[in-house]
Amino acid sequence: MEDKNIKKMIGKVFNDIADAIETGKFGEKTRVAVTMLGSEHGVDNIVKGAEMAQSRDTMIEVVLIGPKVDTKLKIHEANTEKEQYEIMEKLLDSGEIKGCVTLHYNFPIGVSTVGRVLTPATGKEMFIATTTGTSSPHRVEAMVKNGIHGIIAAKASGICNPKVGILNVDGARQVERALCELKDNGYDIDFAQSIRADGGIVMRGNDLLSGTPDVMITDSLTGNLLMKVFSSYTTGGSYESLGYGYGPGVGEGYDRNILIISRASGAPVIANALSYAALVANGNITGVSENEFNKAQKAGLREILSQLTKDKKAATAVQEEISAPPKEIVTSQIAGIDIMELEDAVTVLWKNRIYAESGMGCTGPIVMVNETKLTQAIEILKQEGYITK
Repeated sequence: MEDKNIKKMIGKVFNDIADAIETGKFGEKTRVAVTMLGSEHGVDNIVKGAEMAQSRDTMIEVVLIGPKVDTKLKIHEANTEKEQYEIMEKLLDSGEIKGCVTLHYNFPIGVSTVGRVLTPATGKEMFIATTTGTSSPHRVEAMVKNGIHGIIAAKASGICNPKVGILNVDGARQVERALCELKDNGYDIDFAQSIRADGGIVMRGNDLLSGTPDVMITDSLTGNLLMKVFSSYTTGGSYESLGYGYGPGVGEGYDRNILIISRASGAPVIANALSYAALVANGNITGVSENEFNKAQKAGLREILSQLTKDKKAATAVQEEISAPPKEIVTSQIAGIDIMELEDAVTVLWKNRIYAESGMGCTGPIVMVNETKLTQAIEILKQEGYITK
């Protein structure tokens, strides 16, 4: 009897192996879809990208949503863009597909997409947070949320402790202060350091090319522009041939795994985007999102964001008429002040009877003071929240 059971077990193992060899997999495939209508390069381009993804990745099953075409892939028939989005949402909500790549989608406010590129200097992959959608109507608040969205996408893609940098755009220093406060309150963020000699977590163009951080935080409009450059700098711009597309929509409470590509995206990007969709689906991006936002809220995210949107310092500066103290020679520089707050920072020092001037150094905006007032000026700006403590 025992011999029969052993033989039966052995037989099952060999049958399972045979099935795996035939299908090219163990376990269930991850089913992902792509919508077919809307590409500047036509339906054939979408189909080619889908077939490319299917042929190289035996752990996914690619299905199409759109008109009938000559392909071995399964098609959910739709003849208009409106119809294909309705089918896409139905398939996602029913669980029949685990993710979908599409060319356009109206995400709700609070949701933005995290792109994934291959950086030219080192060949390193980097997440651009974010590239489409609107995390918040308030620029700095949006960028803080974008950072969390980027961390979520990176963790769902298998990077357990992604390094995070902030691109040196308007609002970067305010974002830095907010994220540092969030980290001090217990939310775990591992900040990258710029490859430039003076370092820091605010990244320069060199860091974009080198992929210094795993996650690069920026506003969505800048992120969208970066995606287009990274995707098509080798083709003249009309055909996106590199990278993984504009990525999954991420936001607090959002639970649909929808990834965006451009109408200019070529077959290689479409194939990569489908693989990206399967990767974050298997990485449970919805669960990761819920966990990260829970941790961030416990660390005071809501309160930090509410302070950002009050614009208290700017309002105070406008209300008060403050004259400059007697002019002094200014030879010492204070960096780390956001460009949008630069003149307000100067006014605060004037209010404290320290003569200061604004300027632009090689790393960004600076306030210049007399060397004898440097320490005092730094302490004032720290207390007022213009530079990181």
